[in-house]
Amino acid sequence: MNGVGKALIGLGVLLVMVGVLLMALERAGIRQWRMPGDIAIHRDGFHFYFPLGTSLLISLILTLLLSFLAWLAGRAR
Repeated sequence: MNGVGKALIGLGVLLVMVGVLLMALERAGIRQWRMPGDIAIHRDGFHFYFPLGTSLLISLILTLLLSFLAWLAGRAR
């Protein structure tokens, strides 16, 4: 379990670094990017945003990354 713990700590550090980078970009005036397929509804006194396209892209990237890591782990045996 020692390896799993180190992997989770590494993933946590990576997420913190990405979060700090996104906050720094927003402070620098670079706004959040929106992809085609993201749903944004603006009405009087109401704002709804659902990042559907972004969610699909992140899901695809994570699926490919985790599949590659599983392939590497199976190959190492």
